[in-house]
Amino acid sequence: MTTSPESEHPIKAYGYAARDTSGLLSPLTFSRRATGEKDVRFKVLYCGICHSDLHVVKNEWGFTKYPITPGHEIVGVVTEVGSKVEKFKIGDKVGVGCLVGSCRSCQGCVTDYEQYCPKNVATYGTPSYDGTQTYGGYSDHMVADEHFVLRWPENLPLDAGAPLLCAGITTYSPLRYFGLDKPGTKVGVVGLGGLGHVAVKMAKAFGAEVTVFSTTPAKEKEAIEGLKADHFINSKDEHQMQAARGTLDGIIDTVSGNHPIAPLLNALTPHGKLVLVGLPEKPLDVSAFSLIMGRKTLAGSSIGGLKETQEMLDFAAKHGITADIEIIPIDYVNTAMERLVKSDVRYRFVIDVANSIKAEKVDS
Repeated sequence: MTTSPESEHPIKAYGYAARDTSGLLSPLTFSRRATGEKDVRFKVLYCGICHSDLHVVKNEWGFTKYPITPGHEIVGVVTEVGSKVEKFKIGDKVGVGCLVGSCRSCQGCVTDYEQYCPKNVATYGTPSYDGTQTYGGYSDHMVADEHFVLRWPENLPLDAGAPLLCAGITTYSPLRYFGLDKPGTKVGVVGLGGLGHVAVKMAKAFGAEVTVFSTTPAKEKEAIEGLKADHFINSKDEHQMQAARGTLDGIIDTVSGNHPIAPLLNALTPHGKLVLVGLPEKPLDVSAFSLIMGRKTLAGSSIGGLKETQEMLDFAAKHGITADIEIIPIDYVNTAMERLVKSDVRYRFVIDVANSIKAEKVDS
């Protein structure tokens, strides 16, 4: 007999979940495990809405198991720690990003790239090591092994900092790994949405000269005046794209919609790097010549390990980097998802979980 989400574990939890491919979220009573000796339990204060959440609740990637409670940009305050927890105490502000588990012994894990562990456990929607499904941050509290819990910098806002746990590390990590973090480096950012606007801020903080590519000319003012980008290119304008040929050391491509790659490769200098962090549905159309002629690199990058994510949070706190957000109550989440489909948000929704999830109103 299948165990219900409410009875899998001893600690009752409350959240919002999708139950079918409509993606509509509604109240759910479920359960979380008891606090283990290395676990940290915390009250969720805020949780960002990532575009991945939208894909998963609608099963657009084909692996969703319902009911599913999304959310992997989670910040809160510690309410309980296990007997062998060393890094945290009750009352600490903490964050949990995209991962809550990994094998801790493979090459990825021992080199601090837990995101590439073949046995990693995502914060929501995947089987945990005990066989039960993980539930994310659209919920009243979380419990996770302390290795996957992040110390929250004192001067980093909880609400506007929450999206950094996905959008921040997704853009910070490739800038660092591919050597695009040196002052004076010429960096392009494709797309000016939830990922793109954070990429611009990260690159500027590293001292890069930043060029924004967008298909929306109206975003030029936001890019230049609001985010302090150095240049703006309308990627639908052939003349502007032609003028950009051979000018950039690297490009972070944040766009998940299908779009041509060749013009971006053309914008790179010899030895330049085009790094994909978005997830277009269709296969890429790339000519080998566009890579060979100039020894250019086409690469991808996924979030970051725990060590690097902590480094990113500390960097963001030092440089005053936060996401531009719109705070919403949990019962607005379906409207927020509809708006997200239309890119009608500047630039990230953040759920005020603590002030809008009421346990007594949640039904299983």
